[in-house]
Amino acid sequence: MKRTKRQFSADMLQNVAHLLKTIAHPVKLEILELLEAEEPLDVGSLMERMDLDCEASMMSHHLRQLRDNGVVRSEKRGKHVYYSIANEQLLKIFDCMERCSF
Repeated sequence: MKRTKRQFSADMLQNVAHLLKTIAHPVKLEILELLEAEEPLDVGSLMERMDLDCEASMMSHHLRQLRDNGVVRSEKRGKHVYYSIANEQLLKIFDCMERCSF
């Protein structure tokens, strides 16, 4: 099957590479998967639902990276911070992962 050549700008390629680096960790991908199913969630709720082992400090670190890079957004409600996905288009990566899994 012949593929058509896409012409992405250098800026777009840089942005996509940065996004992929940001989410390229099993815990971060599981966070996104959990938020896709049910959002918003706080750190405690995310940790309860995680299949992967992750300490609270590492969970906070991953969430901070995702937030600082625009992947998730946070909202403080009382003593808790709730997270949700910033751009639903990002979730298409899971479709790709299913089709391209090894």
